[in-house]
Amino acid sequence: MHQFTSRRLTAAFVLSFLLVLSIPSHSNDNAINAIGFKSVQPSLNEDLVRQAPNLNRAVLDKAIAAMTCAVNHGIDQASRLAIIDFSLPSSEPRLWIFDLDSRSLILEELVAHGRNSGDNVASKFSNVEGSHKSSIGLFRASESYIGRHGYSLRMDGLEPGINDRARERAIVIHGADYVNNQWIKQHGRIGRSHGCPAVSRDVADQVVDILKDGQFVFSYYPDDKWLASSPYLNCQPERVATIVAPLKNSGS
Repeated sequence: MHQFTSRRLTAAFVLSFLLVLSIPSHSNDNAINAIGFKSVQPSLNEDLVRQAPNLNRAVLDKAIAAMTCAVNHGIDQASRLAIIDFSLPSSEPRLWIFDLDSRSLILEELVAHGRNSGDNVASKFSNVEGSHKSSIGLFRASESYIGRHGYSLRMDGLEPGINDRARERAIVIHGADYVNNQWIKQHGRIGRSHGCPAVSRDVADQVVDILKDGQFVFSYYPDDKWLASSPYLNCQPERVATIVAPLKNSGS
């Protein structure tokens, strides 16, 4: 009798186990989630900061916030984002370019600032022609061209009074012989431009091809006035719409 009861219990256990296996997988997922193992999709910010640990998280957050505001209020989505942190010295890599679709880091490079923005560290910025200073804020990379510096990339500044004269100032991305580690060894910093974010000749063509035709470029410096007034960092829909309208009409 005892042996018969054991067999019945064993059969009941096997049947119960088979019933559990027959439950659809999504039900099992629900059960797992219910006990605290729910899978959470990481944010874009979290994914990108893991890819670029040397990039200040606060700067990354501002770049993504500015880009998101622009896209949410009329500017076409992009698949690349370049971030320049001008609070860092020019002797350190301070340009990061991300692929937003794969959430991966493409490049981390040296980048120059304008000769009148500072020596190794930039601290002065301008939107004025002939100032030979860099500009900060959100830009849209535009068309590539062959110019005096070779294969280069024009940019349109998206922030009135801050960088919107970038095109007429010929603020472009181009390669330069003075952006490399050898120059740093000799001078303690890389060379300086007339305001352009110049990069190493070794990567210039790649940078232009990655960013041309509408990708975002965000140049950062902790300028209190800009941080308080930027229509993108503070996401002011009406101001952004006013800025975007002529760009849409011109096809930029």
